[in-house]
Amino acid sequence: MTMAKLTESLINELVQTYGTPLLVVDCKQLATQVEQLRAALPNVDLYYALKAFSDTHIIRELDAMGVGFDIASSGEADLLYAMKVNPRQTIHTHPIKTDDDIRQALRFGCTTFVIDNFAELQKFIPYRSRVGLLIRVAFRSSEAVVDLSKKFGCDPSELDQLVAEASRLDLAVKGFSFHVGSQCASPSAHVHAIETCAQRLREWQTWQPQLSVLDIGGGFPVSYQNPSMAIEDFCQPIRQALKQVPDEVRIIAEPGRYLVAPTAYAISRVIGKATRGAVPWYYLDDGVYGNYSGQIFDSARYPIHVFKQGAKQPSILAGPTCDSIDIVAENIMLPELAIGDIVIGSEMGAYTHATSTHFNRLRPAQVICINEQAPQPAVAFIG
Repeated sequence: MTMAKLTESLINELVQTYGTPLLVVDCKQLATQVEQLRAALPNVDLYYALKAFSDTHIIRELDAMGVGFDIASSGEADLLYAMKVNPRQTIHTHPIKTDDDIRQALRFGCTTFVIDNFAELQKFIPYRSRVGLLIRVAFRSSEAVVDLSKKFGCDPSELDQLVAEASRLDLAVKGFSFHVGSQCASPSAHVHAIETCAQRLREWQTWQPQLSVLDIGGGFPVSYQNPSMAIEDFCQPIRQALKQVPDEVRIIAEPGRYLVAPTAYAISRVIGKATRGAVPWYYLDDGVYGNYSGQIFDSARYPIHVFKQGAKQPSILAGPTCDSIDIVAENIMLPELAIGDIVIGSEMGAYTHATSTHFNRLRPAQVICINEQAPQPAVAFIG
């Protein structure tokens, strides 16, 4: 995302109207992300990973575009229920659930669940007539920034036993799922996972005809401070691998980061400044306990921009909390800033506001949406 998409005059107008810190979401860019991923993965149904950013504006926009939702908690199910999202357009992908989680999802109307172990199968026995299960398989990737197959997913060697046990318990297994990791540098792990699952689906077609879904997860990369593969190039080998999947199998994906990261800007102001050891320190009203929380939880480093011009020198941007870990950027080349100057972080829609905290009881950033297409309120507050 370039700053040309959010002009200085618009930012100043938003700051004057709403104050700071802000998270500004461009819904036009959200539509562009959906279009680009659909073009790169035709015939793959998209289910947005709600955990990336569960803002109501984004939910309404994606719902209007026919995107489904990947939920992982009762709270997310409750949110979609309150927003009258069609539950048939949802899947529950958390492999570990309490009985309350299952019952709450079923009350909402979500009937597709992901499991990855024998103990989890047992939890669905009381609901066997109401649910369809996807077995999550672990495919670890050294090229993913966030490894999502360490904590979840069965070993491929366990698939036969899990499918057989589900059959013995009269539980309907609809297919397989995997998630090779988030922010993948290349599609090689996706390709390997698809080829392995496709082979199993072909082998089991005759005696397990209900296997009709393959969920290829997410992991589609975006560019932060360093460029990532273009989505068309990233998905080309995936498209080729998907040709091995039986025609009657429905392919779905769970994009989160790719859809929302490029849509949002964090807008903050300089609230203090100091010189320490000849290095300028600028203190912002947002930091790693707020919108920049992804630097702690998501291993992300966001592009940072200022409008101020002048000679640049290595500087430090710090957050507003009374905690020394709250450092947004070190050795960042900046002109001399004044108190009140604006600092903008881009590519900040995914795992930023969603993982922010109330540490020091500081006011959370206000979410503002621009270029909305679907009817919805102008402002949302996400606690």
